[in-house]
Amino acid sequence: MDDLEIIYSYTRQQAIEDGVLIDVSNTAVEVGIKHPVAVTAALWIRYIEPDAKLKPFGQSIEGRLWDVLWMFRVNAFICKDTVLYFDVYFLMEKKLELVRLKAVCGPGDTLAPVVTIMLPGED
Repeated sequence: MDDLEIIYSYTRQQAIEDGVLIDVSNTAVEVGIKHPVAVTAALWIRYIEPDAKLKPFGQSIEGRLWDVLWMFRVNAFICKDTVLYFDVYFLMEKKLELVRLKAVCGPGDTLAPVVTIMLPGED
């Protein structure tokens, strides 16, 4: 494998710049997470960014993101693997929906650990 030439690689930074991933590291630090964290655009659009009809019920990007990061942090303490599945409740159309999420911890662009939180069908 050492002799193989890399033709192209898509970096985490490029994914963030392209909007495929959303860097939420600043909020993650406030929650107590030490590694950089990004969420997928699919997770952001579907669950973190509340529908306008939910805003009168106190739903906000900041609150929903905090819930995701907090539940990740709580569950990460008991995880012994690089992949973690955890559940978060979201208010959707005036009812609570239990949503399973997946977090992957691995080397980032500089080989330092990074966390990516996504929907279970994403990779």
